[in-house]
Amino acid sequence: MFGMYRLNRLVRERREVVPLLAVAGAFIFVLSSLKLPSVTGSCSHPTGTGMAAVLFGPAITSVLGLIVLIYQALFLAHGGISTLGANVASMGIIGPFTAYMFYKTAKKMNMNFYLNIFLATAIADWVTYVITSIQLSLAFPAGGTLTLSGFLTSFTAFAAVFATTQVPLAIIEGALTALIMKYVVQVKSDVLVNLEVLTSEAVNKLKGAMA
Repeated sequence: MFGMYRLNRLVRERREVVPLLAVAGAFIFVLSSLKLPSVTGSCSHPTGTGMAAVLFGPAITSVLGLIVLIYQALFLAHGGISTLGANVASMGIIGPFTAYMFYKTAKKMNMNFYLNIFLATAIADWVTYVITSIQLSLAFPAGGTLTLSGFLTSFTAFAAVFATTQVPLAIIEGALTALIMKYVVQVKSDVLVNLEVLTSEAVNKLKGAMA
Protein backbone atom coordinates (compact mmCIF):
# COMPACT_ATOMS: atom_id res chain seq x y z
CA MET A 1 0.00 0.00 0.00
CA PHE A 2 2.79 2.42 0.88
CA GLY A 3 4.54 1.61 -2.38
CA MET A 4 1.36 2.31 -4.37
CA TYR A 5 0.94 5.60 -2.53
CA ARG A 6 4.52 6.63 -3.33
CA LEU A 7 4.13 5.57 -6.96
CA ASN A 8 0.89 7.50 -7.46
CA ARG A 9 2.37 10.57 -5.82
CA LEU A 10 5.50 10.39 -7.96
CA VAL A 11 3.53 10.06 -11.20
CA ARG A 12 1.17 12.86 -10.19
CA GLU A 13 3.81 15.35 -9.08
CA ARG A 14 6.72 14.54 -11.41
CA ARG A 15 5.39 13.61 -14.81
CA GLU A 16 8.85 14.03 -16.33
CA VAL A 17 10.10 10.87 -14.58
CA VAL A 18 7.42 8.59 -16.07
CA PRO A 19 9.56 7.51 -19.07
CA LEU A 20 12.44 6.64 -16.74
CA LEU A 21 10.02 4.78 -14.46
CA ALA A 22 8.84 2.76 -17.46
CA VAL A 23 12.43 1.97 -18.42
CA ALA A 24 13.19 0.80 -14.87
CA GLY A 25 10.14 -1.48 -14.89
CA ALA A 26 11.04 -2.90 -18.29
CA PHE A 27 14.61 -3.45 -17.10
CA ILE A 28 13.34 -5.54 -14.18
CA PHE A 29 11.05 -7.54 -16.46
CA VAL A 30 13.65 -8.28 -19.12
CA LEU A 31 16.51 -9.18 -16.79
CA SER A 32 14.43 -11.26 -14.39
CA SER A 33 12.92 -13.16 -17.33
CA LEU A 34 16.35 -14.41 -18.43
CA LYS A 35 16.32 -17.82 -16.78
CA LEU A 36 19.74 -19.44 -17.02
CA PRO A 37 20.36 -23.09 -16.09
CA SER A 38 22.26 -23.64 -12.88
CA VAL A 39 23.59 -26.87 -11.40
CA THR A 40 21.34 -29.73 -10.20
CA GLY A 41 18.50 -28.62 -12.46
CA SER A 42 17.98 -25.25 -10.81
CA CYS A 43 18.05 -21.89 -12.60
CA SER A 44 19.24 -18.38 -11.89
CA HIS A 45 18.48 -14.96 -13.32
CA PRO A 46 19.42 -11.33 -12.76
CA THR A 47 16.87 -9.29 -10.83
CA GLY A 48 17.16 -5.81 -12.35
CA THR A 49 15.74 -4.19 -9.23
CA GLY A 50 18.89 -2.36 -8.13
CA MET A 51 18.55 0.46 -10.66
CA ALA A 52 14.91 1.15 -9.75
CA ALA A 53 15.77 1.13 -6.04
CA VAL A 54 18.48 3.75 -6.53
CA LEU A 55 16.26 5.93 -8.73
CA PHE A 56 12.89 5.65 -6.99
CA GLY A 57 13.48 3.98 -3.63
CA PRO A 58 12.57 0.49 -2.38
CA ALA A 59 8.85 1.19 -1.87
CA ILE A 60 8.15 1.99 -5.52
CA THR A 61 10.51 -0.78 -6.62
CA SER A 62 8.47 -3.29 -4.63
CA VAL A 63 5.40 -2.35 -6.68
CA LEU A 64 7.32 -2.74 -9.94
CA GLY A 65 8.67 -6.07 -8.74
CA LEU A 66 5.19 -7.28 -7.79
CA ILE A 67 3.77 -6.36 -11.20
CA VAL A 68 6.62 -8.11 -13.00
CA LEU A 69 6.36 -11.26 -10.88
CA ILE A 70 2.59 -11.51 -11.35
CA TYR A 71 2.92 -11.11 -15.11
CA GLN A 72 5.71 -13.71 -15.28
CA ALA A 73 3.75 -16.18 -13.15
CA LEU A 74 0.57 -15.84 -15.22
CA PHE A 75 1.98 -15.63 -18.73
CA LEU A 76 5.54 -16.98 -18.72
CA ALA A 77 5.27 -19.86 -16.22
CA HIS A 78 8.11 -18.20 -14.34
CA GLY A 79 7.93 -18.31 -10.56
CA GLY A 80 4.34 -19.02 -9.58
CA ILE A 81 1.33 -17.68 -7.71
CA SER A 82 1.87 -20.00 -4.73
CA THR A 83 5.41 -18.67 -4.27
CA LEU A 84 4.56 -15.05 -5.10
CA GLY A 85 4.88 -13.85 -1.51
CA ALA A 86 8.33 -15.37 -1.08
CA ASN A 87 9.51 -14.04 -4.45
CA VAL A 88 8.24 -10.53 -3.73
CA ALA A 89 9.92 -10.58 -0.33
CA SER A 90 13.32 -11.55 -1.73
CA MET A 91 13.37 -9.83 -5.12
CA GLY A 92 10.87 -7.03 -4.63
CA ILE A 93 11.54 -5.88 -1.07
CA ILE A 94 14.74 -7.06 0.61
CA GLY A 95 17.01 -6.89 -2.45
CA PRO A 96 15.93 -3.35 -3.45
CA PHE A 97 16.10 -2.13 0.15
CA THR A 98 19.66 -3.40 0.36
CA ALA A 99 20.58 -1.62 -2.89
CA TYR A 100 19.00 1.63 -1.68
CA MET A 101 20.70 1.59 1.71
CA PHE A 102 24.08 0.70 0.22
CA TYR A 103 23.82 3.48 -2.36
CA LYS A 104 22.82 6.11 0.21
CA THR A 105 25.57 5.06 2.64
CA ALA A 106 28.27 4.94 -0.05
CA LYS A 107 27.09 8.29 -1.42
CA LYS A 108 27.66 9.91 1.98
CA MET A 109 31.17 8.44 1.93
CA ASN A 110 31.78 10.09 -1.48
CA MET A 111 32.24 6.82 -3.33
CA ASN A 112 32.54 7.15 -7.10
CA PHE A 113 29.00 7.22 -8.50
CA TYR A 114 29.42 4.46 -11.07
CA LEU A 115 31.26 2.19 -8.64
CA ASN A 116 28.47 2.82 -6.16
CA ILE A 117 25.84 1.84 -8.73
CA PHE A 118 27.80 -1.27 -9.70
CA LEU A 119 28.19 -2.47 -6.10
CA ALA A 120 24.66 -1.57 -5.01
CA THR A 121 23.18 -3.51 -7.91
CA ALA A 122 25.43 -6.53 -7.56
CA ILE A 123 24.97 -6.75 -3.78
CA ALA A 124 21.19 -6.47 -4.13
CA ASP A 125 21.29 -9.40 -6.53
CA TRP A 126 23.37 -11.50 -4.15
CA VAL A 127 21.19 -10.63 -1.16
CA THR A 128 18.09 -11.61 -3.12
CA TYR A 129 19.46 -15.11 -3.59
CA VAL A 130 20.71 -15.38 -0.04
CA ILE A 131 17.14 -14.70 1.07
CA THR A 132 15.87 -17.22 -1.48
CA SER A 133 18.28 -19.80 -0.07
CA ILE A 134 16.98 -19.08 3.43
CA GLN A 135 13.38 -19.46 2.27
CA LEU A 136 14.10 -22.76 0.56
CA SER A 137 16.02 -24.03 3.58
CA LEU A 138 13.07 -23.26 5.85
CA ALA A 139 10.71 -25.05 3.46
CA PHE A 140 13.01 -28.00 2.72
CA PRO A 141 15.38 -28.56 5.66
CA ALA A 142 17.78 -31.48 5.49
CA GLY A 143 16.25 -34.56 7.08
CA GLY A 144 12.72 -33.29 6.50
CA THR A 145 12.46 -31.70 9.95
CA LEU A 146 13.19 -28.06 10.67
CA THR A 147 16.13 -28.03 13.04
CA LEU A 148 19.11 -25.69 13.19
CA SER A 149 21.47 -28.29 11.77
CA GLY A 150 18.97 -29.27 9.06
CA PHE A 151 18.43 -25.64 8.15
CA LEU A 152 22.16 -24.89 7.97
CA THR A 153 22.85 -27.98 5.87
CA SER A 154 20.15 -27.03 3.38
CA PHE A 155 21.17 -23.38 3.35
CA THR A 156 24.76 -24.29 2.53
CA ALA A 157 23.59 -26.54 -0.31
CA PHE A 158 21.13 -24.04 -1.80
CA ALA A 159 23.54 -21.11 -1.50
CA ALA A 160 26.29 -23.10 -3.21
CA VAL A 161 23.95 -24.01 -6.07
CA PHE A 162 22.92 -20.41 -6.67
CA ALA A 163 26.42 -18.99 -6.21
CA THR A 164 27.69 -20.93 -9.21
CA THR A 165 25.74 -18.75 -11.61
CA GLN A 166 24.53 -15.83 -9.46
CA VAL A 167 27.95 -14.42 -8.59
CA PRO A 168 28.94 -13.76 -12.23
CA LEU A 169 25.37 -12.74 -13.13
CA ALA A 170 25.35 -10.09 -10.42
CA ILE A 171 28.67 -8.71 -11.64
CA ILE A 172 27.33 -8.50 -15.19
CA GLU A 173 24.13 -6.85 -13.99
CA GLY A 174 26.10 -4.33 -11.96
CA ALA A 175 28.27 -3.40 -14.94
CA LEU A 176 25.23 -3.11 -17.24
CA THR A 177 23.39 -0.91 -14.76
CA ALA A 178 26.40 1.35 -14.35
CA LEU A 179 26.57 1.79 -18.14
CA ILE A 180 22.87 2.62 -18.32
CA MET A 181 23.22 5.16 -15.53
CA LYS A 182 26.14 6.74 -17.36
CA TYR A 183 23.83 7.27 -20.32
CA VAL A 184 21.11 8.70 -18.06
CA VAL A 185 23.63 11.16 -16.62
CA GLN A 186 24.41 12.32 -20.14
CA VAL A 187 20.84 12.75 -21.43
CA LYS A 188 18.57 13.06 -18.36
CA SER A 189 20.72 14.45 -15.58
CA ASP A 190 17.96 16.89 -14.58
CA VAL A 191 15.73 13.95 -13.65
CA LEU A 192 18.45 12.49 -11.44
CA VAL A 193 18.73 15.83 -9.65
CA ASN A 194 14.94 16.06 -9.23
CA LEU A 195 14.88 12.55 -7.78
CA GLU A 196 17.76 13.49 -5.44
CA VAL A 197 19.87 10.65 -6.79
CA LEU A 198 22.63 13.17 -7.53
CA THR A 199 23.24 16.81 -6.74
CA SER A 200 23.80 19.39 -9.49
CA GLU A 201 27.44 19.63 -8.44
CA ALA A 202 27.90 15.87 -8.71
CA VAL A 203 26.30 15.84 -12.17
CA ASN A 204 28.57 18.63 -13.37
CA LYS A 205 31.60 16.77 -12.05
CA LEU A 206 30.57 13.55 -13.81
CA LYS A 207 29.90 15.35 -17.07
CA GLY A 208 33.22 17.15 -16.77
CA ALA A 209 35.01 13.83 -16.37
CA MET A 210 33.33 12.54 -19.54
CA ALA A 211 34.21 15.63 -21.58
